[in-house]
Amino acid sequence: MKILVVDDDPHILDAVTVGFQLHWQDCEVLAETDGERGLALFYAHDPDIVVLDVNLPGRNGFEVLREIRRVSDVPVIMLTARGEETDQVRGLELGADDYITKPFGHLALLARVRAVLRRAQLPAPAQALPDFVAGDLAISFQSHRVTLKGAPVKLTPVEYKLLYHLVRNAGRLMPHEALLNRVWGPEHGATTDYLKVYISRLRAKLEPTPDSPRYIETERGLGYRFVKPQPGS
Repeated sequence: MKILVVDDDPHILDAVTVGFQLHWQDCEVLAETDGERGLALFYAHDPDIVVLDVNLPGRNGFEVLREIRRVSDVPVIMLTARGEETDQVRGLELGADDYITKPFGHLALLARVRAVLRRAQLPAPAQALPDFVAGDLAISFQSHRVTLKGAPVKLTPVEYKLLYHLVRNAGRLMPHEALLNRVWGPEHGATTDYLKVYISRLRAKLEPTPDSPRYIETERGLGYRFVKPQPGS
């Protein structure tokens, strides 16, 4: 579990980092004081949740949030000054999942993180890193190990990254551009033809019948969706 925290106060960063690591030994905290550099960390590390201050140098929190929402639906908690209701409303309208006002206790922040992860149907950090299971398919996010009916599936780094973003958004349509940005980066020169090729490769390795996909659905002209098979199907 990776948690990105962006706040211009080093004391808050230190306190939040220690608080997360004390309660969740397996979590990795990525900390930054500048909006632009925080966004670079987001693209480089693909965190599982973002804690984002409104008032930041470089790019402010709203600008960072807008850029994140352009390519990702990762849970985001905004940090706002006490009584600044307009900031809270604006953050929620831009796609923030929750907000917490300063000053705050680390236990309150932990509770908000847990609640946001539950709503996003993501596992909270635990001693053992979680696996993703869908029918005969299983994925270990820590080791990048993918198995089908217990047998390992060999994927290239790009194939794994594409599968990772699909399963992390299981049940949701992932538009072509969002997948291109997440897999190849915001400055990519990739096209939808790239996606077609790699989706075809994934289906050949994962689907019992690639021409009638069980896991990866196509929304023609829009994008792709990972579907968890229903029990017994």
